[in-house]
Amino acid sequence: MFRKAFIMKVYPDQQQEYEKRHREIWPEMVEELRKHGVKSYSIFLNSKTSELYGYLEIQDEKLWSEMAETEINQKWWKYMSPVMETHPDHRPVSFDLQEVFHLE
Repeated sequence: MFRKAFIMKVYPDQQQEYEKRHREIWPEMVEELRKHGVKSYSIFLNSKTSELYGYLEIQDEKLWSEMAETEINQKWWKYMSPVMETHPDHRPVSFDLQEVFHLE
């Protein structure tokens, strides 16, 4: 099992919409995440800074990296681009975090 964490940013006036869209996540998106080895996935919001902190547990790095190229993921990124910082191809602007401590 691999743990990954990253930071993204939602537009300040779109925080509620961002949360709403994730409450209503498409079943086919969840299915694709599972097919790409996601065991657990959480996103936390710091409402004061509009930063999003993502944390996920995956089975395999290579399998996870293939998720970005799926049709449903591309559609999701486009759907989310009006509410968060993205690149021109609709990919979220994100920065990986380095794990410095873990306790089980």
